[in-house]
Amino acid sequence: MPKPKPSPTDALLPLPLPVFHMLLALTEGERHGYALKREILHRTGGKLNLGSGALYGSINKMLEQGLIEESEERPDSHLDDERRRYYRITPLGLRAAQAEAARLRQLVQLADDSLGFPEPA
Repeated sequence: MPKPKPSPTDALLPLPLPVFHMLLALTEGERHGYALKREILHRTGGKLNLGSGALYGSINKMLEQGLIEESEERPDSHLDDERRRYYRITPLGLRAAQAEAARLRQLVQLADDSLGFPEPA
């Protein structure tokens, strides 16, 4: 039986943890880099605090891979700093986040089975 053809997202997996968190945050709407940093810090209860290098390095890599794109839309100028760049998730980015979530669910199931955790009720 022939192997199934790999999807475009297969080559991206596993996603680095900061990338996965950024994609999840962007599913809720466009954000600039510092807003992504704050959202991830909040979502992880302070456990994942991205430095500037990790944050903007990941953003640049995600732009290159087509996972996110820069948004042309801007908030009112009196509400925002014009130097900020806003990002949104692309369809490829959404598929990659979904594939990573499925991969992690399988990994947790394997761990549960191997370690003898009972099935959730």
